[in-house]
Amino acid sequence: MADRKVVVLIGVVLVAVISGGLFYYYSGGANSVYVLHAGSLTKPVKRIDEINDKLDVRNEPHGSVTVSRLVSEGQKHPDVVAVSDYSLIPDFMMSKGRIDWYIQFARNEVVLCYTEDSKYADEIDQKNWYKILSRPDVKFGFGNPNADPGGYRAMMTVQLAELYYENSQIFDDLVGTNTAMKAPEEKDGTYKIGAVKLDQLNPSEKVSTGAMEVAVIPKLEEGSIDYMFNYRSIAKQHEFKFVELPYKVNLGKVKYASRYKKVRVKLTGGTVKKGKPIVYGITILKDAKHKEAAVDFLKYIFSEKGRKVFENMGQPPIYPPRTNKKSALPEELQDIVVEIEE
Repeated sequence: MADRKVVVLIGVVLVAVISGGLFYYYSGGANSVYVLHAGSLTKPVKRIDEINDKLDVRNEPHGSVTVSRLVSEGQKHPDVVAVSDYSLIPDFMMSKGRIDWYIQFARNEVVLCYTEDSKYADEIDQKNWYKILSRPDVKFGFGNPNADPGGYRAMMTVQLAELYYENSQIFDDLVGTNTAMKAPEEKDGTYKIGAVKLDQLNPSEKVSTGAMEVAVIPKLEEGSIDYMFNYRSIAKQHEFKFVELPYKVNLGKVKYASRYKKVRVKLTGGTVKKGKPIVYGITILKDAKHKEAAVDFLKYIFSEKGRKVFENMGQPPIYPPRTNKKSALPEELQDIVVEIEE
């Protein structure tokens, strides 16, 4: 009998582990909300949890491509999904029927972060940054392009720099010779960068990567790298120095959208991401367990207080927020947003 009890107990533990791990459902009170989000949204989401005493926010950060795959494959069951590239929502999650709509709510831009201890910190500027990075004793990092928009946007930025500075060697000098990624020019004059799995990236000692853009931050802080491609919001939140890249390069301006789309990144799953201005997206899952709290969470983000959080953290909010399908939104959100054509 004792042995049988042990077997039963082990079975219960295994079920609990599976339920709490791979197939995760967040249980909590009526005011609880489970938010699966981009790594670059960690500090804003935590700050909103701190100042909004009506909600209990459980946040879980990953690279946005990873977030999208976890949801589309049914491995995670959050109430709210927020990603750093809104187009991941229709590309991954809407196609699986888990989501009907999305809202564009914030912007960002790519910068080159560094510290006062970085090599050549007193020399680097908007005109010479790519030359500094190519020096033999300089190391730099970026997020995983195959799992994180911060990573594939870093690659887009490097390729766009070739066009801006009229130097066809920039991508090869910085990325091609230091990783397994290449950026061949297509017949139509565009460039398609081939992302690879992280364990196949084969970075040289010069280059360092992480599962998502925020995973590279400690490497810059501890001095194991000198520079890091990341978002302006990350630079501000962590008080890094940074090189502000040209608008035609940094993916931050709508007016240069036609230029940005000259560069694409093909993910290993076959999805091709086109260069476009950085816009964050947020949505609520159809089967959200805490739907009312999820709606309240979005309302707070779009409120004056919520927008102030993002503004203070270097992520300009889009106001009014923009949606692809206003009629599909919960009624409480419909008067807050405007509908756009995609």
